[in-house]
Amino acid sequence: MKIALVHDYLIQDGGAERVLQAFQDIWPEAPTFVLLHDPRNFNGSFHGRDIRTSVLQKVPLARSRYKWLMPLMPAATERYDLSEFDVVLSSTSAFAKGIITRPETLHVCYCHTPTRYLWSDTHSYVSEQNLPWPVRGLMPLVLSAIRSWDRMAADRVDYFVANSDTVRRRIRKYYRQDSTVIHPPVDTHRYRIADTPGRYYVAGGRLVAYKRFDIVVQAFNKLEIPLKIFGEGPEFDYLRKLAKKNIEFVGKISEPEKCELYSRAIAYLHPQEEDFGITAIEAMAAGRPVIAYGKGGALETVIDGVTGTHIHEQTWEELVNEVIRFEPEKFDPQTIRQHAKQYDVEQFKDRIRELVETTYARWTADEGLENERERVAALERQRGADMIKEYANRR
Repeated sequence: MKIALVHDYLIQDGGAERVLQAFQDIWPEAPTFVLLHDPRNFNGSFHGRDIRTSVLQKVPLARSRYKWLMPLMPAATERYDLSEFDVVLSSTSAFAKGIITRPETLHVCYCHTPTRYLWSDTHSYVSEQNLPWPVRGLMPLVLSAIRSWDRMAADRVDYFVANSDTVRRRIRKYYRQDSTVIHPPVDTHRYRIADTPGRYYVAGGRLVAYKRFDIVVQAFNKLEIPLKIFGEGPEFDYLRKLAKKNIEFVGKISEPEKCELYSRAIAYLHPQEEDFGITAIEAMAAGRPVIAYGKGGALETVIDGVTGTHIHEQTWEELVNEVIRFEPEKFDPQTIRQHAKQYDVEQFKDRIRELVETTYARWTADEGLENERERVAALERQRGADMIKEYANRR
């Protein structure tokens, strides 16, 4: 079984890139096809891997202004030559699902979400982008064209894997396909329970608008309780100006520093609606409860009253009320950590490996691919005959 990996682009380091690393660990000889790659943003994470970039890599300023190249990304994705591979495993929240493969090649897609700015978040996306007004006026037309391509691209996938039940439902709604849920990998073994927690709350990750760290800052401005926020992103300066002195921004931190930050916190704050939510799992792996917005992946990962609590409105007032009522001593760190361990990276690797190998075995079985094509063709012929018969009977 000769396998290739396809990822949207390697421009920023996040949860999707942890999934790709797990794929590369399982199949170290597999090349990885990406639209763009900026090694400076990964501290050597992908050093030594066979990374093959698209034609867009040669475009001036492509790595720093990659969003400007969005209209060209579908065509660049379709140009990957994957004809020598038996299996292609794509990891995507955007374009990688649109690869073109041979009829004999199995395409398994690990979908982080149907593209947010094309589907679930399309109306807020344009307004949140810092674009010149002429470009902003054209964006709805560009997104409409790419949305049509994206829907067509989803039909090229032979087997979808969703990263959460939330995403499984979105795949069903937007792409009209079923999928298997395998939650993304978390390095839970890195985290430890501290002897005694500290006296601060913690939040963090990529500081972008949809993660709603603004309501956390507003809430703790009112509470005047110590809060530490880790991470970088376009909202960093805005949030820091908004915050009072009880809120500390620690910026980009190392993994050991993050482990220590989690383990000493009273609780981790998760105000956003995520497809899954890796940082919440990391905090739970350190034995700390999570106060989460009760939508999306948090409904699957945070057990109310056992590993944390849910707020039901995405407002600073709701968060203030929850923090005031919060009783961290009611949560057992060992129980919380044990719950988080089900998402460990090694379990993820075992599940993905088994799924790909089992699906490929079925795909290549004597009664598999050709018989499946014949079965589908026969169903279509029968459906046509039934429609003709029904029409004749009506007359």
